[in-house]
Amino acid sequence: MPASSSFNPAFCQASTLVLPPGPWGTVFECLCAHFAKVPAQQWEDRFARRRVLDVEGRPLEREAPYRQGLRVHYFREVPEEPVIDVQEQVLFQDEHLVVVDKPHFLPVTPAGRYVEQTLLRRLIRSLGNPDLVPLHRIDRHTAGLVMFSAQPATRGTYQALFAERRIHKVYQAIAPALPGLSFPHRHASRMVKGEPFFECARYPANLTAETHVHVLERSEHWWRYELWPVTGKTHQLRVHMAALGAALCNDPFYPEVVPDGEQDDFSKPLKLLAQAVSFDDPLTGEPRRFDSRLQLAWP
Repeated sequence: MPASSSFNPAFCQASTLVLPPGPWGTVFECLCAHFAKVPAQQWEDRFARRRVLDVEGRPLEREAPYRQGLRVHYFREVPEEPVIDVQEQVLFQDEHLVVVDKPHFLPVTPAGRYVEQTLLRRLIRSLGNPDLVPLHRIDRHTAGLVMFSAQPATRGTYQALFAERRIHKVYQAIAPALPGLSFPHRHASRMVKGEPFFECARYPANLTAETHVHVLERSEHWWRYELWPVTGKTHQLRVHMAALGAALCNDPFYPEVVPDGEQDDFSKPLKLLAQAVSFDDPLTGEPRRFDSRLQLAWP
């Protein structure tokens, strides 16, 4: 069996660095210099546990010689990673696609302080498929449908559905009432990265983001909305609803950011749900639709 075989599931989720030019004698010295905020002891530990690999997936020794342009794979680890006590549900699975209901608070892919506590890592372990790759993303705070490619051979065909806007997505949200608007309502703006970096700002000129808003249900203070994103900008639905004067219930970013370091309050999830996706299957031409089994409870 090849040396890389036992590493395949993790290898597919490793980070990659093409070694830059420099004066180093070993890969270890290059990594320590390039990632100055990571203690040298942590790199020593990764080498000792065979968690630094070459392009073929073979473990590198601590004294492996440095070479500019060498492609190195390594495993980012987060000490004391928070446990996210929620459970995903696989709704559909075949040789090409996996469709999953993601609960609130669970990231789709490794980022920041989350590596193992992510939807992708959980599915790779539970389904035993290291080739899984998400075809799109939804925010950690958003619940609902996420589609994964199950194999490289047809991945590009399904990715094109999103790039070419040949997939229709429907969301539900609970937010304050907007009695002054007529519905259905179209909202469009230009969206750019804001400050802090994870927020987005909107401007009325040079439109780049468009959302259609419908009302499904009304209560005294809260309404249940159906949102159709024509485009797929980061935080688009949250930004647009906040701009209309109806920031989503329990939104930690809009209109104001919850102070960094505060713990997630699992009793107050963001009231946003990726409720349905529909498209013509690019392999068969067959119309397909998937619906979330999750529901947004009234506040």
